[in-house]
Amino acid sequence: MGIAQRFFDAFAIGDYHSMGLMYAPTATFSDPIFPLLSGPETALMWEMLLTRAQDFCVSVNVEEEESQGGGHARAVWVARYLYGATGRHVENRVRTEMTCQAGRIVKQVDHFSFWNWSRQALGAPGLLLGWTPIVRKKVQHEAQAQLIKFADRKFGRQGMPAAR
Repeated sequence: MGIAQRFFDAFAIGDYHSMGLMYAPTATFSDPIFPLLSGPETALMWEMLLTRAQDFCVSVNVEEEESQGGGHARAVWVARYLYGATGRHVENRVRTEMTCQAGRIVKQVDHFSFWNWSRQALGAPGLLLGWTPIVRKKVQHEAQAQLIKFADRKFGRQGMPAAR
């Protein structure tokens, strides 16, 4: 079983700890809401999202995985959850591309329609303005602020952990 399959198996059961351990210390992650995170920040993001998740379930199809130790992997997954900020139900379809080396994820890029997500999560404002850079930047800023606040609560004043 390759790293992508192990990663998504852990994701499906909410095991953010195992997910975080699969990232290399210098890994990068990006998606439309978190445009660039480091490995430690990514692990913390998954912890934040999964510990706060309400009514959460995920289905995954790992489409391509080259080898257990390295290479590239692709997966398509669908997360269904209650978005806490608005209490609205979201079904987010995501396409993931991973680059792996020495059995760890070194780069992960998740693609999804921000407008589709925003109209579900935000309702009318997302429907009308979710396609605009202004709304995207506002959501990105709020998500980053939540991640920093989560890190402060978890680690105290020292904040986000440095790369291992």
